[in-house]
Amino acid sequence: MVRKELEEARVRLYQKADRTRIVLGVGGALFAIALIIAILNGIDSISTTGRNELPVRRAITWFTIAFMCLLGPYGFYTYSKQRLVKQIERRLPDFLRDVAEAGRFGMILAEAIVVSSSGRYGKLTPEIKKMSAQITWGVPATEALRLFAIRVKTPMTERVVSIIVKSSDAGGDVADVLTMVSHAAKETQLTEEERRITMSTYVSVIYISFLVFIVTIWIMNVTFLPKMVEAGTSLTGGTVGSSGSISSPLAQDIVGVVNTIQLAFIVALLIHAVGDGILAGVLDNGKIATGLRHSFIMLLICVLIFQAM
Repeated sequence: MVRKELEEARVRLYQKADRTRIVLGVGGALFAIALIIAILNGIDSISTTGRNELPVRRAITWFTIAFMCLLGPYGFYTYSKQRLVKQIERRLPDFLRDVAEAGRFGMILAEAIVVSSSGRYGKLTPEIKKMSAQITWGVPATEALRLFAIRVKTPMTERVVSIIVKSSDAGGDVADVLTMVSHAAKETQLTEEERRITMSTYVSVIYISFLVFIVTIWIMNVTFLPKMVEAGTSLTGGTVGSSGSISSPLAQDIVGVVNTIQLAFIVALLIHAVGDGILAGVLDNGKIATGLRHSFIMLLICVLIFQAM
């Protein structure tokens, strides 16, 4: 029981802090603030724009900002974590290859790690130097590798360290195992890179289709819908007053229909932004969390379009 508690304490000590809860908390707080502003604009208690804009449009704009606050921080934080993982895993095969080459010169695993730690491995270098220092202080090589995997905590690192530790405990030729693991890791990275390049084309298509949809709505909003109001006003005999009001009740109904169509366009834009963003993330690396970053970017474009419509 004591040994298990010591092991859990050591894991917590060496494991990197996960700020996911903090990011979600900040995003949730910003979401709540923007949501309150949206509700106040919806009931017309406040007006956050200087223009004579419908309360429901102001509310939708702030609802969009609220969702941006909720999705954006977590989406970008997840993206930064995944990017760091990729940077670490990209240099891991190089380190394994150097350790294997040192092992072929007759060095044991601990000596090979210490010698190879003098190389440059990008984001992986600080963790390798920590592992080398632990071995120098007398920590067994397999234990230093386990602590290294706990600190780095990436899927590839955990798999590689598990294979190396089992091979070392079994007394096999670690150099050959390291070489095979290095080649396998490199092949996996090349396969993932080819997939990412292929899928980036589809992500670009999603962005282009979203922009085409925006342009289509923009053209209809600035050309077709105003002509509908003008034609309806002239046919029903309505006149536009100095304050912008329309005297004919039927013409007012036509204006109401046009406003409803505009709101429908806005809602359609929001649904496309969120859905297309998530789809882009799934196509990019198979994870919905990555798509939240794309959704944030598309929602930001929507807010800018709202202000111009």
